Amino acid sequence: MKKKIAILATDGYEDLELHYPRIRLKEAGHEVELLSLFKREIKGKHGYPIRPDILVRDANPDNYDGVIIPGGTKNPDYLRREKDVLDFVAKMNEDQKLVGAICHAGWVLISAKIIKDRKATSYFAIKDDMVNAGAIFEDKPVIIDNNLITSRTPDDLPEFMKAILEFLKK
Repeated sequence: MKKKIAILATDGYEDLELHYPRIRLKEAGHEVELLSLFKREIKGKHGYPIRPDILVRDANPDNYDGVIIPGGTKNPDYLRREKDVLDFVAKMNEDQKLVGAICHAGWVLISAKIIKDRKATSYFAIKDDMVNAGAIFEDKPVIIDNNLITSRTPDDLPEFMKAILEFLKK
């Protein structure tokens, strides 16, 4: 069954962590929309550009079956400062919809206050942040805790996306 998935990103996203999930989701027949803070073109940390489909503030979480948040240090740091982003992610989690986060995207989960007492992983540099926010941290390629699917780095993308695609079959 076709699902509609949001990817949340702004300037400084980790290129592979946005484009690999986007392509894999489309290959699997799902609809993907890129939500951002701006309608203008955004660029990944390696310079790869993409134009968002919709502003986060204009997106209704009820219209999506899941959200994926790529890392890169700047992307999640900018995203977690925005109430619209945090409200969107918190609502997706509250409704038990897919919440996928990779690398530094754990910062968004922390700021959305959805990580406490949840099993999760992230890039090693934010492990202390995750643990201090109450996450049950595991250093594995992918961690699944109900609707929350987390991963560490671009190297883990194949396992991350297998878990996400399996979750979307439900």
